[in-house]
Amino acid sequence: MGPMAGMVGAVLLGIIAAGLLYQWTGSVRDRRRFPPPGRLVDLRGGRRLHLLESGDGTPAVILEAGIAASSVSWRRVAPAIAGFARVASYDRAGFAWSPRTRGPVSARSLAGDLRTLVEAARVEPPYVIVAHSFGTFVARAFADRFPNDVAGLVLVDPVVPAEWLEMTPAARRRLRGGVFLSRVGAVLAAMGVVRLCLDLLGRGSTGVPRRVSRLFGSEAATVLARLVRQVQKLPPEVWPVMRAHWSRPKSFLAMADHLSSLRRSAAEIAATASLGDLPVVVITAGSHPAGVRADHARLAALSNRGRHVLANEAGHWILLDDPAVVIEAVREVVDQVRRSRGGAR
Repeated sequence: MGPMAGMVGAVLLGIIAAGLLYQWTGSVRDRRRFPPPGRLVDLRGGRRLHLLESGDGTPAVILEAGIAASSVSWRRVAPAIAGFARVASYDRAGFAWSPRTRGPVSARSLAGDLRTLVEAARVEPPYVIVAHSFGTFVARAFADRFPNDVAGLVLVDPVVPAEWLEMTPAARRRLRGGVFLSRVGAVLAAMGVVRLCLDLLGRGSTGVPRRVSRLFGSEAATVLARLVRQVQKLPPEVWPVMRAHWSRPKSFLAMADHLSSLRRSAAEIAATASLGDLPVVVITAGSHPAGVRADHARLAALSNRGRHVLANEAGHWILLDDPAVVIEAVREVVDQVRRSRGGAR
């Protein structure tokens, strides 16, 4: 190795060391600034999940987030629900304040995790489960595995199994690319690159983050822009929390776990039975085409007490674009359950 190569190697090692130190000090600072707002509940096998509760009254309402989302995504919904029921949001393993666990995940295994969590936390069934996007797979798996524990469902812009079971070759490539980019993101987060980009975005500087994302193709740049727009729909006071969470490798590894098992989850839900006479409200974003609306109407019809609602002014993130629609749907299902139980609260 010549002198120039040795010098370049030393510079690269110095940059990597600086990035690792930047990431470590930032992580320590984040843990002090953003402690868990709820409690970390001990599960079997030494595992823990973060659970945030408020309000009182039965039935309890459980909030199930989208594929890479967490309890934070319900900030515009949970406080209002707490005004008329006990409401609990949580973080699946690897997201937000929940530690990551290794091993495959699927809708049914995640439903089992949720059951273990609510039992350990002494949240009494039956529950009204309110789920968004991929979370609707988990909610439906829970209702299939533990039917006596579910009093009603609110499915917010749900995914449908056919979307992932009948994929085109291009869609399969995009999904594999998503898994790959998630794993790359974990490496970049460990080296402090993600933290630097998110810190710059938080200060209004977009140049470096855009250049970094473009290194991985136009799809990565598009995903980054979409994620930034979604985070900006949350209350501004939680933006630093989201930056802290997505500066950690575990968030990207958890996302890779979920994406890599997406088709398995879809197959599990496709095999589930009807929803019988369970009170169900399915909410569809007004931005969707007629085909998606029809799919959601068919999902609502799986219950003879199902209802389909169109959120005309909302995109996929209805819980952020039009939280009032979600809150009223939850109130409707909770009231139905209480009437069937003789008005108990």
